[in-house]
Amino acid sequence: MEVYQIRVFLEVARHLSFTEAADALNLTQPAVSAKIKSLESELGTSLFHRLGRKIQLTEVGEFLLEEGAKLIQVENQLIQKIEQIKKGKHGSLKIGCTMALAEGWLPKVVFEYRQQYPTIQVQCLVFESAELLYQAMTSQTVDVGISDVNFEEFSELSTTAIDTISYHLFVAHSHPLAKQQWLSLADLRKYPWALLPPGTPSRLVLESRLLELGLLLDGFLQFETVDTMSLMRTYMMQGNYLGFATNFDFKPECELGTITAIALQEFALSGTVYLVAPRRLSQANTANSSGRRSRNLNPTQKFIHLLQTKANHAAVSASNVVRLRSPHFTRRSNLSSRPEILTLSIGVQNSTIPAITAGLIIQRLGLLEHFLPKDGRYSSTQYQIQWHDFSTGAPIIDGLRSQQLNIGILGDYPLLLSAEISQKTRLISFVSTNPDGSCNAVVVPNRSHLQSVDDLRGRAIAVPLRSSAHGMVLRSLNATNLLDQVNLLPFKQENSAHQFEFSQQYADGYAHFAPFHEIACRRGQFRYLDGCNPEALPAFYGVVITSDLAEQHPEIAIAYLRALSAAQYWYDTTSAAPSLVAKWTHLDPEMIVQILSSSYQQNQPGRFFSEMQVRPDWLQLHIDQLSQIPGSKNFQTINLDQWVQPEFLQQIQA
Repeated sequence: MEVYQIRVFLEVARHLSFTEAADALNLTQPAVSAKIKSLESELGTSLFHRLGRKIQLTEVGEFLLEEGAKLIQVENQLIQKIEQIKKGKHGSLKIGCTMALAEGWLPKVVFEYRQQYPTIQVQCLVFESAELLYQAMTSQTVDVGISDVNFEEFSELSTTAIDTISYHLFVAHSHPLAKQQWLSLADLRKYPWALLPPGTPSRLVLESRLLELGLLLDGFLQFETVDTMSLMRTYMMQGNYLGFATNFDFKPECELGTITAIALQEFALSGTVYLVAPRRLSQANTANSSGRRSRNLNPTQKFIHLLQTKANHAAVSASNVVRLRSPHFTRRSNLSSRPEILTLSIGVQNSTIPAITAGLIIQRLGLLEHFLPKDGRYSSTQYQIQWHDFSTGAPIIDGLRSQQLNIGILGDYPLLLSAEISQKTRLISFVSTNPDGSCNAVVVPNRSHLQSVDDLRGRAIAVPLRSSAHGMVLRSLNATNLLDQVNLLPFKQENSAHQFEFSQQYADGYAHFAPFHEIACRRGQFRYLDGCNPEALPAFYGVVITSDLAEQHPEIAIAYLRALSAAQYWYDTTSAAPSLVAKWTHLDPEMIVQILSSSYQQNQPGRFFSEMQVRPDWLQLHIDQLSQIPGSKNFQTINLDQWVQPEFLQQIQA
């Protein structure tokens, strides 16, 4: 059946005359009759009753008269659109957008687009949920979409990161919480909330995050569902409700000071604004963007080109940028009636500042829960995360040895001691590094006559055994031939992470790692002993996992490294991070910054900086030095090629 046959049929049906139809079509009557007979033959039925010279439509003919006109209309539209595209005059663009972006983000972009292409008519359609936007995209109701929810799970659509979006707690300026800078969701369960309906992007983001953290809205004192942002504003202003929204939603009110935005620890990282386009169109636009001038693109391609250019200039897709993952709007709680329980036991040192990004920050921001796998073999997995905070690395080594810990954060000396556990561990990442190795020190009471390491002959030093400070002391004493002339005592310290209450009675000096020797000296009762760490070996902290975890659940090891990367990104890019860490550790913010920063400063000894790349050459330097110490020959048996597994880190850097 051909479209032209339908055209001929429609003319005959309208006139109920072959002769008049032939005149209208500028054809001969036999030609018209032949087309109708051919069409009837293909359909296997008559379209007309022939009553002498008169004709009438059959039932099939009546149906084809009604529906065939729609086919001709579609053909005309296709031809018209093709002609417009050929002439570069396709002058309309329909943009679909989620609510949070419709007023606070999209207007500036549309204005810039119209300034560049004033003849193109732009229509913006706002959708309450990501699902409605998806339906509009797939039905071609809109040409392109802007969303704060990712559509990457749908093969027919392409998503591109074009901007960032952040989520905050909003309260009236008079609310008791308004003066807080940072809060945690766990602290807010006794307050009433006003939230947009289920399915809206901000509600979807909040509920998805709560589910990751093992929380439910039902566990909150009260929450009201409101249909509009205006109604949420009313609840906040008149009822002291808490609101959850994006940085675009209450921007004018925040500037006026009537509403206050408060950062949430669980949303410390930004989310992403996505450009959503038909995959075929996005691929064509990418292929043609370099060799084709933008004026030759159709309106949708011009819009895509504009946003991709803005994203490139803003480095939105830069590899070092870490963001919260977008929830899937089709995902529901997929825990079966009998979920698999997977317990992760992690040994950390939250009072040791160079290691905070691998433990304390991941915990407080809820990052591990966010990056743990939830699809495929883990679709019915329920995680139980157990954090074990220790003041030194020794109990972490024991926990890895006994398989009571799956993951451990250790400094250089205990890190290498863990490698001796019959190859039961794997080193998958560094956490922080101190290239000059000046992070460990020996301190003595102010009244002491000791001035340098040479004065320690016949004396006693207290040191946390199997710590990085212990390794430094062993290397220093061995290098100065004092190893058998100095008594090393186990360090007596309360298990309080932030205290440094050294007894000035039972030892002549005290060796420790950062920040504990700084704390002692800042309090004015101790001073540093000269000549420690003569080799100046670089210091580092790293992530060690059990070989069982590496072999059976590599996805979880990768998820932990993603969480570590996110924690480091947050610390390095958030100005308030040192103050917040200081609050968590009960230390001075100045000390936090002095010990851990985003970049290493050569003229500031003792400073660590975030670094995940493993340095086998540094590991070998430590092994070579430690192997020279009597009774430490086992270090020579460490097979770095087997112990260090860089492929986990490579997965998150790809």
